[in-house]
Amino acid sequence: MEETPDTIAAGTDEDLALEIRDTAEQEQLPRDRATRFYDRIRGTIRSFVDGKGKVLGKTAEFLLLVPDVFILLWRLTTDSRVNRKDKLLLGSAVVYYIMPFDLIPEAIVGPIGYLDDLVFGVFVLNKVMGSVDASVVREHWSGGEDVLGMIQRVLKAADSLIGKDMVAKIKKMMGK
Repeated sequence: MEETPDTIAAGTDEDLALEIRDTAEQEQLPRDRATRFYDRIRGTIRSFVDGKGKVLGKTAEFLLLVPDVFILLWRLTTDSRVNRKDKLLLGSAVVYYIMPFDLIPEAIVGPIGYLDDLVFGVFVLNKVMGSVDASVVREHWSGGEDVLGMIQRVLKAADSLIGKDMVAKIKKMMGK
């Protein structure tokens, strides 16, 4: 198989996902690799949104949340105030972001494929909010709006963003 930038990135992302899964319990997540992934998806999504203009409508607003939710999930996995069980759940959401093939694979549909990652990540955040203090979550949030409002906004829009069937699959994955 010929190595292209996409196949190299996919391999790197899969390696990062395995590394995150293997190190989540030891609280030694690879900060520099997570930051590079964040920068890469932010750039990819920004270029996509800029290129599509108004065609995306409200979807663009949600796509622009994708990198911020990713880095929030990752930061919470490294916070000592978050319990081990929640760290494992948060780590699973980080891995979901990184894996190139999921319910809506970015490798096939492009940046629109990050919408299921966003919805899954927000479902995880909503679940851990029961045991993680809101101030801790706010401390790690780098988005422009209040993180709790963002979580509620994404939850309300989930059906229209990825469809009821996909939301049902994510809920099933979450054990709901």
